[in-house]
Amino acid sequence: MSDASSRVFDGNLLRATLWQPSEARTLYVTFRQRLPAPGQFDDPGPVRQALSRGFAHLHLQSRWNDWYLNTETTALEAALSALRARFDRAWAIGYSMGGYGALRLARALRLDRALLVSPQVTLDPRVIPGETRYPEGPDFDPVLGDLGRVPCPGLSGVVAFDPFRPLDRAHARLAASLFPGLRLAPLGFGGHPATGVLREAGAFRSLQGLSLGGDLTAAAVTRLHRDLRAGSARYWQNRAAACRRAGRPVAACTAEARLAVLE
Repeated sequence: MSDASSRVFDGNLLRATLWQPSEARTLYVTFRQRLPAPGQFDDPGPVRQALSRGFAHLHLQSRWNDWYLNTETTALEAALSALRARFDRAWAIGYSMGGYGALRLARALRLDRALLVSPQVTLDPRVIPGETRYPEGPDFDPVLGDLGRVPCPGLSGVVAFDPFRPLDRAHARLAASLFPGLRLAPLGFGGHPATGVLREAGAFRSLQGLSLGGDLTAAAVTRLHRDLRAGSARYWQNRAAACRRAGRPVAACTAEARLAVLE
């Protein structure tokens, strides 16, 4: 399996790297997440699960935590649109800022399907009241970043989110409203992103497999989380904290007892 890649877009702010097996007809797209220390492009390898299925893999990066919104966005969209014409279908996976990137670029990519984990739909607090979690929020372009201006009617898939995180819940519901083909998969006490329980259990590959297979449904994603949560320290820790905040001391004590056993 070759690691040879080509640059579909090579800007100063945005980069798109493609790995394409011969005869690939499905394009699988991934997006870099928000970084604690941005400023450099990564040099990632391909998603081997995608290549082993005969898919092409496209990885998108933004140099800064600008949510893929900058002076190169329009040019990137044009390059992605031209690339998409070479494939029969396009699937994607994205986390948090990467989930926003998937939604923002869905029309250019003509995405057929996506698995989005705790995605944002905006950083504009006028749209999502209380959304002030990100220091770059004041610089968010509400026009260039408006997902309502870039509809993708053919997009289906799953939005996984932690329903006990109010802001993530609000984003998930708005995403499903803007893209009606998306279905919600609540992953209780998974954190942000909501796949914390899966990551702790080493089940990322299983989740990735769902995004690459024919059985991507909200029920399948939720079931994967449910099957692993009983043995997850993260789950019981988050659950205990939520019960304390909600004034449910008995439930909190029960969760803390389960956590003590696991630790």
